[in-house]
Amino acid sequence: MVDGAARGNPGEAGCGAVIFDEAGEVRKELCRYLGRATNNVAEYEALIMGLEAVLRLGGTRILIQSDSELMVRQLNGLYRVKDEKLVRLYRKAVALLKRFESSRILHVVREHNRIADRLANQAIDAAARGQKAQGFGCFKRSG
Repeated sequence: MVDGAARGNPGEAGCGAVIFDEAGEVRKELCRYLGRATNNVAEYEALIMGLEAVLRLGGTRILIQSDSELMVRQLNGLYRVKDEKLVRLYRKAVALLKRFESSRILHVVREHNRIADRLANQAIDAAARGQKAQGFGCFKRSG
C-alpha cells in the first residue's frame, strides 16, 4: 500500500508505504518527508519508495494498492501522463515495475489505505516538529 499527502497543493508533503508479505503480515513501514510538492508527486514518490524497498527485500511479485485513481490509471495505461513534473516519476516507476516477475496496481478507496496515509502524514508532522519520525524508516528527502 502506498500513499502521498500534501497539505496544500503544492504544500508540505510526505509519502508512506507499507509492505505486507504473502500471509498479510506487515514486513516494513516506510515514510519520507518530501518538502514542498503536489499530492500527485507525493503519490508517485510513495510508489517509488515502496517498489525500491520491495526489491531490496528480494521481492519478485507485487500487488500495489493506492487510493490515487490518477496514478493507478496512468500506470495501467488508461490515462496519459500530461504533467511534465510527473513524467520523470512515471518513467522511474515503470522501470522499477519491469524488474518484477509480475506486478499489479489496484485502486482502493481511501478507507482501505489508512496505514500508508498515516505514514505519509507522520513524515510531515515529524518534519514540522524538526524531528525525524521514529521507528518507521521515516526520513527527509536528500538532495
